Amino acid sequence: RSHRIDAEEFYRMLAGIVIDDTGVFNDKLREWEDYYNYHRPHGALSGQTPYERLKQKTQTRV
Repeated sequence: RSHRIDAEEFYRMLAGIVIDDTGVFNDKLREWEDYYNYHRPHGALSGQTPYERLKQKTQTRV
C-alpha cells in the first residue's frame, strides 16, 4: 500500500520536475515522509496519522 500512495501522491507531486541531484531528491523524500507520518490523516487509522496512532498505542494506560 505504501508504494501505491508514494506513486499517487509523492511522485505525482514531482511530475514534470527533473531532479538530477540525489541530495535534492532525498530532501524532497524526507519532506514527504514527515508529511506522511506526522500530518497526513490515514483512512486505515480512522483519520489519525501514523505518529498519533503510535503515541496512542504506546502511552501507559492507567
